[in-house]
Amino acid sequence: MFESFFPRPRYFFLSVVVYAALCSFVWYSFNEQIGEFLGFDLSSAEPVIGLGHFVTDSFLLFYLYYIVCGGLFAAFWFTVAKHKWQWWSIVGSMLILFSTYFSVQVSVAINNWRRPFFDLVQNALGGSASQGGDKIEVVKSEEAILSDSTGLYDLILIFTEIAFLAIVVFVLTRFFVSHFIFRWRTAMNDYYTAQWTTVRNIEGASQRIQEDTMRFAEIMENLGVSVVDAVMTLFAFLPVLWALSSYVTELPIVGVIPHPLFVAALLWAIFGTGLLAVVGIKLPGLFFRNQRVEAAFRKELVYGEDDPDRAQPPRLKELFANVRKNYFRIYFHYMYFNIARMLYIQADNIFVYVLLVPTIAAGAITFGILQQILTAFSQVSNSFQYLVNSWTTIVELLSIYKRLASFEAAIRDEPLPLIDQIPT
Repeated sequence: MFESFFPRPRYFFLSVVVYAALCSFVWYSFNEQIGEFLGFDLSSAEPVIGLGHFVTDSFLLFYLYYIVCGGLFAAFWFTVAKHKWQWWSIVGSMLILFSTYFSVQVSVAINNWRRPFFDLVQNALGGSASQGGDKIEVVKSEEAILSDSTGLYDLILIFTEIAFLAIVVFVLTRFFVSHFIFRWRTAMNDYYTAQWTTVRNIEGASQRIQEDTMRFAEIMENLGVSVVDAVMTLFAFLPVLWALSSYVTELPIVGVIPHPLFVAALLWAIFGTGLLAVVGIKLPGLFFRNQRVEAAFRKELVYGEDDPDRAQPPRLKELFANVRKNYFRIYFHYMYFNIARMLYIQADNIFVYVLLVPTIAAGAITFGILQQILTAFSQVSNSFQYLVNSWTTIVELLSIYKRLASFEAAIRDEPLPLIDQIPT
């Protein structure tokens, strides 16, 4: 799965983690010194509203830093372990990381836009009308109405510009990711079919090469981008949520704690992830077994097309009974899993409002700041809750991974994993 597309996967992915951590440490610790040395002005702390957000000195420095770090990493692996697919697997991965980070920054730009827009909405609505009985009378001057209208239209135009950029980046990213994933599937296909004479007698060989690699590619296209997006969102919005925590003085029950929104988002996500990991622990094995019993049933039917002695009703009844039994077990375990998952998701919808009740009741924040807090908390919470939101897809990916891992063990004439040694 990985050796076909990446150079020395075990060492490659380890180097990715170590090198990314090192580069991140250098950036967050010394970006001001690096910027000063190169002549960039990073002193401005006020967020830029609009497309100018992406061309500030801070961003220009980051673009340069990413290109240099990425170039050094690619050059190292191009030299140490040349690979047929190195441009797609290494450079392509770096391009996906950057475009995903840029997409997340679009969300940050929109969040910066929320404060002035909703503050202006609040100011425009406050004292703008006097209600007597069933009749609403406008009490604002024409100059005030014109000023508020102009400001709102200007901010709506700025939002349109950011939204258009978001659309362009999203479409181009998905287009490139689709090609990236199909190259990965091509690499797996070439790797497995080159050994067809060895693997043709392995149980479900044709299905594993054609269907499992196809489904692996499809899931990775969505799940892979999602996990990168979740990580990049954390990098982008954690500082935002950390700063916005200064507007919240206390939490219900808990009281006053440092950076309350940040701590609450972290603990809530850990709770949800742990909860679903525990209640869904049996699902990967059941999905793996489901692939086996379905393959056994399908294989007997295929043999029956050419051999009249195969696919006899008693045998088919026995094989389908295995299919039915496994599906009923999946339905049962999914029942309590979905109960836990939906309870958590519904509680998550109001969790942040519960946290903000004391702050809202005290009138300590404006409507614009409230919108920023809701968005930032949602972004951070959803990123931390990646496993919660993607667990069913992860379960399916794990079952496919187990099948392909067993397939590769058979190719190398190694003992099969324990789960593949259990009779169907």
